[in-house]
Amino acid sequence: MATLLGSTVLSPKSSSLSLLLTSHDGRNCKSSSLCCASSSSPPPWRAASALSSSPPAAASNGALELARDFDPMVPLEEAWTPPSSWYTDPGFLSLEIDRVFFRGWQAVGYVEQIKNPHDFFTGRLGSSQFVVCRDSNGDLHAFHNGWTYGLDGLLLKATRITGIQNFNMNVFCDNYLDGGYHVPYAHPGLASGLRFNSYSTECFEKVSIQSCESTPVEKGGDFDRLGSKALYAFIYPNFMINRYGPWMDTNLVLPLGASKCQVIFDYFLDSATLKDDQIFIEKSLEESERVQVEDIALCEGVQKGLESPAYCSGRYAPTVEKAMHHFHCLLHEDLTSI
Repeated sequence: MATLLGSTVLSPKSSSLSLLLTSHDGRNCKSSSLCCASSSSPPPWRAASALSSSPPAAASNGALELARDFDPMVPLEEAWTPPSSWYTDPGFLSLEIDRVFFRGWQAVGYVEQIKNPHDFFTGRLGSSQFVVCRDSNGDLHAFHNGWTYGLDGLLLKATRITGIQNFNMNVFCDNYLDGGYHVPYAHPGLASGLRFNSYSTECFEKVSIQSCESTPVEKGGDFDRLGSKALYAFIYPNFMINRYGPWMDTNLVLPLGASKCQVIFDYFLDSATLKDDQIFIEKSLEESERVQVEDIALCEGVQKGLESPAYCSGRYAPTVEKAMHHFHCLLHEDLTSI
């Protein structure tokens, strides 16, 4: 059993979290397990133009040409990264939101956030705001937040850490998918507990998994959050799961602008063994928050570099950045599809 900051999210007979997915059509919402969130092939969402950050026509030929500047057929060892315009151009972001986010199911939260009738939470993708709620009959719905709804429930207490960040959402994703390349430089505390010679990356259809064994902590020694192995799962296009022993956290990245995004952190623990261990919980939160602050500072610096006229494109580190290249190939596929 796992606990989301006090709320049970796994039953004893379950092995996965209940994840809320929405198709952004103003009517549909469904729950799915995390392990299945990226494996389904839902029908494309095309009808609700009121939710689009800009009309499909705004996805100009210029934005399409920017998408085609990346060649997914070039082997990783020879490939160039996408051009900086992928991270800075508002027209490209409009294309990305329309073709990546508005054409399929997207993770927006957890069923456990709206356990009771009339519970709800809100969010935003680009300029489109949404409400996810549970009606009087217990059914789930997702609506465009510009409408008026017949629900007057109370807003749930916040069980997550959120923040508006000054960088493109893909900068955060790239940082996550670099095979631990940045960790020794940006996260000395985390790096001290990992054995980087064991770092591995596996890529699947729309999921990549990075793993790294941890350095054993002697019994009675320092506080140990990592357990025997760190696992990092990325579910395209913007959802991440981080597992360290009895501790787990998730990251949901929502695009708000060409150089702005919202990053939502949710924290989970094994309540069977840690529910009453406040010292472990507090120290784990402190360590996790330290890593997030370090990542935010790094991503803000990368964004400034991408906006510099001196930079256009770079090269991959092929031994470690396989998952990042996989992510860029998936983006290219969606962005250039009709």
